[in-house]
Amino acid sequence: MKKKLALGIILGAILVYLSIRGIHYQDVAQGFRTIRYRYALPALISLFLVQAFRSFRWGVILSPIVKVDQLSLFSVTSVGFLAITAIPARLGELARPYLITKKSQIRMSAAVGTILVERVFDCLTVLLMFLFVLSFAPLPLWLIRSSMIFLGITLLILAGMTFMIVKREASLRILNCTFRRLPERYTLKLNNLFHQLVDGFQIITHPGRLFQVISLSIVIWLMDVAAIYFMFLASGFALPFAAPFIIMIILMIGITIPAAPGFVGNWHFACILGLSLFGIPKAEAFTFSVMFHIICVGLLIVLGLLFLPSNRFSLSDLSGQEN
Repeated sequence: MKKKLALGIILGAILVYLSIRGIHYQDVAQGFRTIRYRYALPALISLFLVQAFRSFRWGVILSPIVKVDQLSLFSVTSVGFLAITAIPARLGELARPYLITKKSQIRMSAAVGTILVERVFDCLTVLLMFLFVLSFAPLPLWLIRSSMIFLGITLLILAGMTFMIVKREASLRILNCTFRRLPERYTLKLNNLFHQLVDGFQIITHPGRLFQVISLSIVIWLMDVAAIYFMFLASGFALPFAAPFIIMIILMIGITIPAAPGFVGNWHFACILGLSLFGIPKAEAFTFSVMFHIICVGLLIVLGLLFLPSNRFSLSDLSGQEN
């Protein structure tokens, strides 16, 4: 775990250096003076709605296993995203499944399974949106290839999850065959964990609820695109229709890799890289990245701290769950 923390911090520091290298700070200061801050409010509202819809969608994913009230879901989601933001190397991803086990009868592995479902549909939604906007903007080959690789990996994961939930016993036999050299006590524990994890995939076998998840995923990421669009207006960027979608996918990929606390470095480098595709100077792109980072991460911190007293956990709790 310490190695993961160190990796996230080191990588973040490298990306911070790459983000600020060659920038004239007078240009950055001028950029902050010309920002139209009135557009920050609709961006903030869009990002708040993203969190609200996220918690509602998670409730739908959880519904075949356990019913959880929306206030509990929103509070756990808020604290969970605070943990993702504050703890390096995305170790905070375990906070939400850990906290929901304290508010319901769901087991930790099943809760992790629901988070995996959520992440898969997030990736699919963003990547399919990317395919839609390909015809609206000429994009570099590396971005198209990277997106296709991510899409292929995501579809394989979804296929594997579907196979495990539909052909549970066959999947279990494959698992036991793979780890047949393990002592019996470990095999029993592994089988138990497998069943709990697959329980978290149950939404896949409920067509009506799955349609809700897909619809909510589209709404969530369109609201995220709207937030980026409002930040373009705040920065005075006149960019094509495809631009906020492109920034969204590059930013999503950027913060998926191990990161320092608050995604510092990853966030800024991804924004600068994305905006460079549309000819935005580095200083202006950096100003945009800082403002968008403050609004987005600031909202996550405020919401997380608001609900933290009723959803306390420690880093050792997450470390224990990881092990």
